[in-house]
Amino acid sequence: MERRPTPRPDHDTYFMGMARLSDDRSTCFRRNVGAVLVKDRHVIATGYNGNPKGFAHCEDIGCIREELQVPSGQSHELCTGLHAEQNAILQAARFGQAVDGSTMYTTVFPCVICVKMMINAGIREVVYDEGYPDALGAWMLGRSGLVARKYGAAVPDAKDTSESLDALAERLKPTLPWFRGNATLKA
Repeated sequence: MERRPTPRPDHDTYFMGMARLSDDRSTCFRRNVGAVLVKDRHVIATGYNGNPKGFAHCEDIGCIREELQVPSGQSHELCTGLHAEQNAILQAARFGQAVDGSTMYTTVFPCVICVKMMINAGIREVVYDEGYPDALGAWMLGRSGLVARKYGAAVPDAKDTSESLDALAERLKPTLPWFRGNATLKA
């Protein structure tokens, strides 16, 4: 009996599948996130969220965010773990892989800290699967020139990306009482 070939996935499906597989390694209580950095259609690094090398996992030492009841999307510094996107960028650096011009596939919309790292690292596009309540991250991403695209959506132009992220930031603004959203940055 001849085996029927499985349909070949497109590149987005292939790389997002790898990001989802990476999130299985996450040690975070709150959210499992995986990320894959891709350049010229080749994987250059992967990452998942969890504590730094050599540190005990939250399942062993407890979660400071849970203990302090820190809401999702706020006070990222109150966590012992690194985000999947951060770990992917750091893994690339550790093994000498240039990320300039690459695409970040991540299972969750990046937080403001990860957005800032992606901007300065020269990552040109982020493809995300699930949303995340970080208005400042959306606001900065929309003004950065970095293309943000929800997995499965067509590739937007920079103007469309900025406008859709502005709408997301506006919707999430109540979660950040200090954020006025009226400051402007040149894209």
